[in-house]
Amino acid sequence: MTLFFFAAVVAVTAGFTFLNGFRDASTSVALAVRTRALTPTVAVLLAALFNFVGASLSAALALQVSRSWISLPDGENGLSILVAGLLSAVLWGIYTWWRGIPSSSTHALVGGLAGAGLASVLVGGNYVGGVNNSLLFQVALPLLVSPVIAFVGAYLLVWPATWAARYTPPNVVNSRSRRSQAIAAGAVAFGHGLQDGQRTSAVLLLALLASGLSDGASMPVWVALLTATMLTAGTLAGGWRISYTIGYKLTRIDPLRGFVAQLYSSVILLLGAIGLHWPVSTTHTVTAAVLGAGSNQGFPVTNRRLVIRILAFWVFTPVVTAAAAFVLELSLSPLADL
Repeated sequence: MTLFFFAAVVAVTAGFTFLNGFRDASTSVALAVRTRALTPTVAVLLAALFNFVGASLSAALALQVSRSWISLPDGENGLSILVAGLLSAVLWGIYTWWRGIPSSSTHALVGGLAGAGLASVLVGGNYVGGVNNSLLFQVALPLLVSPVIAFVGAYLLVWPATWAARYTPPNVVNSRSRRSQAIAAGAVAFGHGLQDGQRTSAVLLLALLASGLSDGASMPVWVALLTATMLTAGTLAGGWRISYTIGYKLTRIDPLRGFVAQLYSSVILLLGAIGLHWPVSTTHTVTAAVLGAGSNQGFPVTNRRLVIRILAFWVFTPVVTAAAAFVLELSLSPLADL
């Protein structure tokens, strides 16, 4: 039964990673497509390439994440918790994509693991170690801090950018901004691959530890390849519902402000992944930066009702996935006891 649950974890993790790329492809390319810096086809290919590179390089970071993230019970109990948490995150990701709402896959996963761990304790199983710290440092604080930093920073950076371009003809500014935005889009995709790839690889390493197939001293090559391949495949499939929300419905934005938003987002993602080892949500960062850069204009352009709806989804993401995983773990627990 242990091997059955391990195979289930690998299968659901692959689906979770594919959906991650499918939903978040728009995060890195939406503005570039909106401002005509890139065509949709070229934008998706660029995002897929840099997501693959970022996810492949994230394997080394994933070892540290797995050691400082959470600890699972051994055997079927720990593996069933992973299955329930991942399934709840997948179901919520499909729903938010269908609604065209950008939301964090990491927050959905951590919320799901917390709910599944609570259900495990309720039926006499073991608890998930470190889940309280994960909820605090990977959900609560990023939910409050990273969007604020992204919004304020992008808002403020518009002023020096527009000041530097004050004597340049608008058509020249737009042309230069589009070229720069194409580079920034690749940087955002690379940061997304680093950030989300390491957490997916960490999930698979936790599954290996729980099943007794690894001692956690090194990252198997197949884990890194599976993560990078599924993230890239999802990116190539490209879900444009969320792209339309970010690029067209959220706010109106010109190439210069689009470049500011994406460049600043890429800096936050890369600094968080490499420099500070912080779990930063790509979706929250880019969405908030777009709002910040778009808000710094002389006339109102932001869809406030949509912003409120997105914020509500961000708050409810860990709550809903925890509740769904709680029910799923209760359903799976009889199998884990066999």
